[in-house]
Amino acid sequence: MISVVIPTLNAEASLAQCLTALVPAVVDGLVREVIVVDGGSTDRTLRIADQAGCSVVLSPECGRGQQLISGAAAAKHPWLLFLHADTVLEETWVREAQTFIDRADAGQRPPAAGMFRFALDDMGFKPRLIEFGVALRCMLFRLPYGDQGLLISRHLYNARGGYKPLTLMEDVEFVRRLARSERIMLRTPALTSAIRYKRDGYLIRAARNLTCLALYMARVPATTIERLYRG
Repeated sequence: MISVVIPTLNAEASLAQCLTALVPAVVDGLVREVIVVDGGSTDRTLRIADQAGCSVVLSPECGRGQQLISGAAAAKHPWLLFLHADTVLEETWVREAQTFIDRADAGQRPPAAGMFRFALDDMGFKPRLIEFGVALRCMLFRLPYGDQGLLISRHLYNARGGYKPLTLMEDVEFVRRLARSERIMLRTPALTSAIRYKRDGYLIRAARNLTCLALYMARVPATTIERLYRG
């Protein structure tokens, strides 16, 4: 029923945990295939994906937007779950996703995409503050990022034009093409690695992310935003 698409680039430290969280859904038959789309890893990412039984696609271009496009093109099933390699879905996702899909397929709700609740895998006040900020953004603007996952039918994905081959902000660009009523916030946490926040500092990283979003909304060139984001 679901094809999971995971873009990777040197993701050996997190990929195994991401894939492990999908096992119950594979056993239940909800997830029928997992596609790892690699952007040129030089570590053990491809070996981990192969040993886990994933289908591996080598992206013709580096950049998450292109990787997501390639993964969607290779997927064989009617529902797509786009997931970052450093994100781990909590076990309740299987039941919630199944209910979401069943209602959509039965015509009990209009077509929509589901995004999970953002959470960071770190303790303390600062991670909770970041989570609160993301929850507030999602409540006010229905504007989740890619690290919250995206569960969407292929029909709706195609109808909205799919991802664009962007190296940054591909998630925001696509979600904004969904109507507000088509963006459904699910309750299951998507636990995301806090390594970047701990490395850069929580406040600095959060400020950088907000600045990148503001610059994107102001139509600043993606190359300029990417330099800020990577810096």
